[in-house]
Amino acid sequence: MRVEDSKLRAELADLGIEIRYGTSMAELTSLGIGGTSDLLRITRHESIPELLALLDRNQIPYKFLGGGSNLLIGDGELPWIILQLAKPDPEIMIEGNLAHVDAAADLGRTVTFCAKHDLGGMEGLIGVPGTVGGALRMNAGAYGMQIGSYVREVKLYRAAERRIEILRGTQISFEYRHTSFAPDDMMLAVTLELPSKPFKEILQGIRICNEKRRSSQPLGQKSAGCIFKNPPGASAGRMIDELGLKGLSVGDAKVSDRHANFFVNAGEASAKDMLTLIADVRGRVENAFGVKLEHEVVVWDA
Repeated sequence: MRVEDSKLRAELADLGIEIRYGTSMAELTSLGIGGTSDLLRITRHESIPELLALLDRNQIPYKFLGGGSNLLIGDGELPWIILQLAKPDPEIMIEGNLAHVDAAADLGRTVTFCAKHDLGGMEGLIGVPGTVGGALRMNAGAYGMQIGSYVREVKLYRAAERRIEILRGTQISFEYRHTSFAPDDMMLAVTLELPSKPFKEILQGIRICNEKRRSSQPLGQKSAGCIFKNPPGASAGRMIDELGLKGLSVGDAKVSDRHANFFVNAGEASAKDMLTLIADVRGRVENAFGVKLEHEVVVWDA
């Protein structure tokens, strides 16, 4: 979708919105797949209610894009405008054991920044791509920890109520790869309360997590992380592996040879290729094990 009306473009500029015309979503997602649309970059949180009211008046549908690391977007000209927060400066402020972090901040850099201030607990997230906002939405976690454990406050735009709101951590439900945020809530900022820990100790934990990832995940390839959630008491990757599906491909969409729950874009895969592969693997697992795998990757199918 394109912003073509000159009056609308002027109104967006008045709100401090930067328009990037005809942006390829393949360039903004870790999977390297996705069609094109105009991208609106938001520089001021307080402009969001007015921005969305403006888009609604002009009957322009939209979707919020974070870091694009857990996302599969459809092909071709997309039927929505894409909204994205611009990163502020600074992205993170430390106050004692509290880290006040903008949702657009890079997750890995946030973990490292906090570590340099002797604040640990999030070492397991060091290799997880994407933004802090995306990690919040899915309650990202690894190696026995999850970000929700440290959330004390979240600032977000509640689309259903058309206003910016601040929630305490106790008002939010954090479960395995799931939260109580509404699908159209937009993460703006978070306050994390992190345990004090010597930098050298945190660094050692980071090194251990990095080594585990390097030995088990296709870090040098384009992927969206795990495609499926682990069913209770089971491993999606192990079931896919037991069926001998590593290396299975549709076009350039391929089940990783290194980790069976990572599907990679081995070249110029389309969303159609990847969705076909996902459906095929999901069907085979259900037939063999009687388990209906649930997507962990978020799909925006145009």
